[in-house]
Amino acid sequence: MSREHHEGLLFCWQVRQALAQALDPMAQMRIGSEFYHRHLLPHFGIEEEAVFPVLGAKDPLVERAIREHRRLTHLFLNTDDPIYALSRIGVELEAHIRFEERVLFQRVQEVASEAQLEWIDRLHGLMKDE
Repeated sequence: MSREHHEGLLFCWQVRQALAQALDPMAQMRIGSEFYHRHLLPHFGIEEEAVFPVLGAKDPLVERAIREHRRLTHLFLNTDDPIYALSRIGVELEAHIRFEERVLFQRVQEVASEAQLEWIDRLHGLMKDE
């Protein structure tokens, strides 16, 4: 998952650069929408289908991650105020990635079986091949 997280962090940096340079916010939202559909949505799907079940739906870390997925989806798809959406995407996506890397995935690795980790790795590999 780290490669996708790296791409997400790079996207956050690009959003901040676009805002600092006052580039066309609607054009940036279109770029963001493409990033969301091509990268983030499939990534969220793997996490929700294969990673989060390791801890269970009622786990507070999973509940937080799912709330953040929904919030980010709203920001990427809402074009009513593109400058606000972009600024929040830059902050919230980065915070979400850091939370997953430093907290959630560490916990998953502690409790997952070898078979679960292999399954997650296989799904992750399929996503890279697409």
